Amino acid sequence: MKIAIIGHKRIPSNEGGIEKCVEQHAVRMAALGHKVYVYNRGGDNVFGKKYNKKRLKSYKGVRIITVPAGNKKAGVIIYSFLATIHAAFMRYDVVSYCASGPCAAIRLAKIFKIRCIASLHGIDSKRDKWGGFAKKYLEFGEKTAAKKADVCMVLSQNMKDYIDKRYNADSLLFANGIDKPKKRKARIIKNKYGIDKDSYILSLGRIVPEKGIHYLINAFKKCDTDKKLIIAGGAEADREYYNSLKRAGADDMRIKFIGYITGDEIGELYSNAYIFTLPSNLEGMANTLLESMSYGCCCLVSDIPENTEVVKDKAACFKKSDEEDLYKKLQHLLDNPDIVEDYKSTAADYVLKRYNWDIAVDQLLRVFKGERVTYMEVLKEYEDRLLHK
Repeated sequence: MKIAIIGHKRIPSNEGGIEKCVEQHAVRMAALGHKVYVYNRGGDNVFGKKYNKKRLKSYKGVRIITVPAGNKKAGVIIYSFLATIHAAFMRYDVVSYCASGPCAAIRLAKIFKIRCIASLHGIDSKRDKWGGFAKKYLEFGEKTAAKKADVCMVLSQNMKDYIDKRYNADSLLFANGIDKPKKRKARIIKNKYGIDKDSYILSLGRIVPEKGIHYLINAFKKCDTDKKLIIAGGAEADREYYNSLKRAGADDMRIKFIGYITGDEIGELYSNAYIFTLPSNLEGMANTLLESMSYGCCCLVSDIPENTEVVKDKAACFKKSDEEDLYKKLQHLLDNPDIVEDYKSTAADYVLKRYNWDIAVDQLLRVFKGERVTYMEVLKEYEDRLLHK
């Protein structure tokens, strides 16, 4: 097939979950012999110009088309419509649109009779940072994905219930994947931050209000522990929020903000954390949750459906937005290392068997060709084949 992907910032990139997902999909599809074109967005890395990389024309067999769009708020609109106009003359078999904002351009694509698959990675209109026109535009994108795409795909049952009820749709569940990682000793992080194995609680990811890090800081400050709270992530996504967090943690020397991290440092942080925390109010399917579990972390997550659907009974949960319950669950895990070890002993095996990029790509390709099949149905087919070998 000749496939196009529109909606991410750019690949290769570590700027967000969608970028990781698009890279995995595109590279694996190309390796299977498909002609894959991704429409990268122009502009600077969201974490700052110093992280900008040379613009590529291809990457691991994937053709890259860079669309000039800039970093302004209107950039997503300009990018997705320019990419769609270009795609209209490329004779693709299918165009895959990612995220609510870019999905608005599906209306234009359907004028050109392009087969469109929409993938919603979260209900973006509910994110705290959006209001006014931006919120309305994201709702318009969600509606377009649900009503105009040939197939609308969503990452969680909660999202499916919302999209199907609001827009009278019949969305299809898909999933992110994870590869087995290489566990790493605490070398870089010991030298840079003075932390070692099991000496810290970890928060890693985009630092924006819906991630709930303010709950985590307030809860941690009540905890009786010598362990540190390591908060990894850049300020650029929401500098005002980031600065408010630093002010909230300034009176507790155990709390460290280490900024945006890349490379082996990420693996070291996951490999050596006592607990990984995800106190989000809103998610799709958090890549950081899959990653942390794949490293064998004990995870403590908010009880939103998008988290509990993933972890089942393989992680600890607390009531969403409830600082007191988060404090109690943190302290309980700090006081009971045997419980932490139990979670650690089962997390990796569970998540690596359940969430697999090759299975995710198999499902997408079948959907691209016209088959209606969910990720879990494809996973069951793989499991059945393994049983009968």
